[in-house]
Amino acid sequence: MSDMSTARKAVVLLSGGLDSATVLAQARADGYICHALSVSYGQRHVAELKAAERVVSSLGAHAHQVISVNLNAVGGSALTDRSIAVPEAPTAGIPVTYVPARNTLFLSLALGWAEVIGARDLFIGVNAVDYSGYPDCRPEFIAAFERLAGVATRAGVEGAAFRIHTPLIHLTKAEIIREGVRLGVDYAQTVSCYQADEEGRACGRCDSCRIRRQGFADASIPDPTRYR
Repeated sequence: MSDMSTARKAVVLLSGGLDSATVLAQARADGYICHALSVSYGQRHVAELKAAERVVSSLGAHAHQVISVNLNAVGGSALTDRSIAVPEAPTAGIPVTYVPARNTLFLSLALGWAEVIGARDLFIGVNAVDYSGYPDCRPEFIAAFERLAGVATRAGVEGAAFRIHTPLIHLTKAEIIREGVRLGVDYAQTVSCYQADEEGRACGRCDSCRIRRQGFADASIPDPTRYR
């Protein structure tokens, strides 16, 4: 690999979940020097941040930092407001686990770091196939943010082109899992559950748990998730 002065740098959003771990592995396989970014935003499943540390230790990254913001102050989501129950059955429309403006905020933080370190590539594990219907996981959102990056930054105004990579956006959960296994991801290290306990054990009932479990079943790969 080329040295740091000429190699491609990327900021990879890493939640500690299944999808983001796969994205980090993909970015590394594509030859990027990865700067992993996790966000502590007041999520009730805070165990995912420890999972992110495990994933970085396992897969490797040039740097990893955790930025803290307080989305509890915004509220409006079962993931940040403990007075709102996490649904354990499918619901119509956009579920209450949607966190208002979360991916907009996350990508903004990643964009700022990317500009500082001279990276022009950002990776995020959004998915528009096996997902919960969140509006900020759609291709339209990613395309809009990529345009925003070009006019909202000094680098963009001076001619740099930022690219938002979404390698999982059109894959099923089973396809994501198969790709991750091929790339050496240890999914036992990840946490996807919206109400995981402090040890990272999953409830097995929330939307995220159901999608994850079905993905392993469809991929014909044993589910390594620890359930409580």
